[in-house]
Amino acid sequence: MKRTSTAVVGVAVAALALTGCSGDGGTASGGDENTLTVSGWSLDSTPEFQLLADGFEAQHDGVTVKFVEYDPTDYNTLVTADLAAGKGPDIITQKEVKYLPTFQGGGQLLDVSDVKLPEGIGGADSYKVDGTAYATPYRQDSWVLYYNKALFDEAGVDYPDGSWTWDDYVDAADALRTGFEDAGVKATPIYQHSWQSTVQGFVAAQTGSDLLKGDYDYLKPFYQRVLDLQENGDQVPYNTVMANKLTYQGEFGKQNAAIMPMGTWFTATLVAQQESGEADDFEWGIAPVPQLDDSTTGTDSTPVTFGDPTGFGINANVSDEKAELAKQFLEYAASEDAAKALAGIGITPALLNDAVTEAYFGVEGTPQDDLSKFAVSTHETLPENPADKNTAAIQNILNDLHTAVLSGSQDIDSAIADAEDRVANEVG
Repeated sequence: MKRTSTAVVGVAVAALALTGCSGDGGTASGGDENTLTVSGWSLDSTPEFQLLADGFEAQHDGVTVKFVEYDPTDYNTLVTADLAAGKGPDIITQKEVKYLPTFQGGGQLLDVSDVKLPEGIGGADSYKVDGTAYATPYRQDSWVLYYNKALFDEAGVDYPDGSWTWDDYVDAADALRTGFEDAGVKATPIYQHSWQSTVQGFVAAQTGSDLLKGDYDYLKPFYQRVLDLQENGDQVPYNTVMANKLTYQGEFGKQNAAIMPMGTWFTATLVAQQESGEADDFEWGIAPVPQLDDSTTGTDSTPVTFGDPTGFGINANVSDEKAELAKQFLEYAASEDAAKALAGIGITPALLNDAVTEAYFGVEGTPQDDLSKFAVSTHETLPENPADKNTAAIQNILNDLHTAVLSGSQDIDSAIADAEDRVANEVG
C-alpha cells in the first residue's frame, strides 16, 4: 500500500538537517500550507509516528505529514540547533520533558494552551511553564513491575498481587533466590537497569521530594536497599550490567531475571520479541510497582509511580495558517481515536480510559489477567522531570551520584554531599 506520508532522510549534523527543503519563515515544509513537518527519531522502529500521521491525514483531506528524522542519541542537541538557526520542522516532538524549558526559554515554541485536550489525559501539566502550555502529550508511559510467572512457579513463590511495598519486594526477591537455588534455576530474582530513573524516579514520586531544592538525603534509604539487594545476590549488580552491556530486553526476555521494574513501553517490545523468537516463550504479567507504604497498595487503592509524557510542540517560526493546522495535529494526537490506535500497537497513550485499555490488551500476546490490566490503567503517575530551566543540569549531577553509589566508587553519604555542593555551586 502506498503511504502518503514521507520520512525525510536522517541527519548527521544539525546544519544539514533540512537540506533541500525550501524556506518560508525557515520551516521545513516551506510554502506548502497543507504539509506539516514533524521531528522524529528511529522512524523504522518507532511505528507510532507513522500511525499518527496516517490517522491525521485520514481526517484531513489533502494534508500531508512528513517526518524529519534526527539521530536519537543527539536528538535534543540537533533539534535545538535547527530551531536556533530558524529552520526547524513545524512540529517539534518532545522526546524528553527536561529539555522543554530550553526550547521555551529560547522563544522557539508557540503557546498551545488553546489546544483542546480530552478529559482525563495524563502528562499535560509537564508541558506548562508558568501556567502556559508549550506542548501537548500523546503518550504517557508509567513505570510498572514486569514478572515472569514461569520463574515464580519454579521457585515456588506467589505472584505479585498488587499489595507489595518495597519491603515485600525485598522479601519476594529473597524467596526467589532461595527457590532458584533449591530448584537449580540459573536466574537472578531482580534485574534493575542502569538508569538513574530506576531509583530516583520512584523516590521523587513516592516521597514527594523536589529535586530542584538541592537536598538529597531522601535518596539514602532507596540506594541502601539497592546496594543490599546487589550484595546478597537478589539483584544483578550495576557493575555487571555496565561491564557486560546488559539490556533489559535481553535479561527479562531470556529469563535471566524474574522481576523487572520498567516503563510500560516494554509491553510492545516483549510481545514483538516473543513473536519473533528473540525472546523466550513464557507466561508473564504486569503488577503495580512496590509502594512506600501500604496506604497506596491493593487494587482498591491507586498506586503511585512515575513517568514523563512524550508530546508535540509547535515551532514558533511557523506562519499563522500553519500554526492552526499544527494545533489540529496536536489535538488529534491527544484524542481518543489516536489513543486507541496507539494502544492497538502496544503503545501507552496519554489518554487511558476503558476503550483505550481494551485496545491495549487486545494486542495478541499481552497478559490477560486482571492485575495486569489494573497495573496499566490505574495509577497516579508523577513526573520524573519538572519543567524547569535547571532540571537538565541537576539531573546530570544526580546521574553522577547514581553511578558513583551503585558502582561502589563512593559511599552514599559522600556522594549525596558532593551532589548537594555541585547543585549549590553549579546550578542557578
